[in-house]
Amino acid sequence: MRHTRLASCALFLFALTGCLTAMAFPSETSTKRLGLNRFPLTFKQHDFAAYCYNTIGCEVIYANNNFTRLYSGDVVSPPPPPGDYRKSWGLAGYLGIPNFPPPAEVRWKSLDGISHEARVDIGAIFKDERMRYTVPNDEIAKGIFSSPGPSGEPGVYLEVNDRTIRVFMRAFIPTEAEQIQGNKYSNFRDDLVLAWTHTY
Repeated sequence: MRHTRLASCALFLFALTGCLTAMAFPSETSTKRLGLNRFPLTFKQHDFAAYCYNTIGCEVIYANNNFTRLYSGDVVSPPPPPGDYRKSWGLAGYLGIPNFPPPAEVRWKSLDGISHEARVDIGAIFKDERMRYTVPNDEIAKGIFSSPGPSGEPGVYLEVNDRTIRVFMRAFIPTEAEQIQGNKYSNFRDDLVLAWTHTY
């Protein structure tokens, strides 16, 4: 699974150089150059995915799309797999959403049978339109983010788990060094970064 993901991301980098995504909490408060890259890294559109665990009748509607049709009605969504299950999340599949539609509408029952409704304002969470990422700026591959304007298109993930909603950002960010020594396809990071959480 890991090697497949590495190869897929390497192909993605090759095909989309110039419109790659990056994520982390940027430390800079103003635009400046570091090497051949421009910082801070920003985005003007994003991809989206939603996951439901430990819920009854979970529904997430965002950008005029129902992302959880399989769990509507009284369907019980299973618990997450054991371990670091979020590593198995693929690329956010709903692509190219301009920043920002109205808040995501979330309706579900927690496992105790209590109904919940929430409006999760993705635009407010990411109102600065800056990437969230974990790679130090001086470790990003030189020249990848050199052009003026948006730096890429991150994935935004909304997770509902029993009574808690979490919002993450993930993007593909190339690095100068291999992340797995000796693997030439591992010069990237695509960490999930928690941006917001609330328990109801």
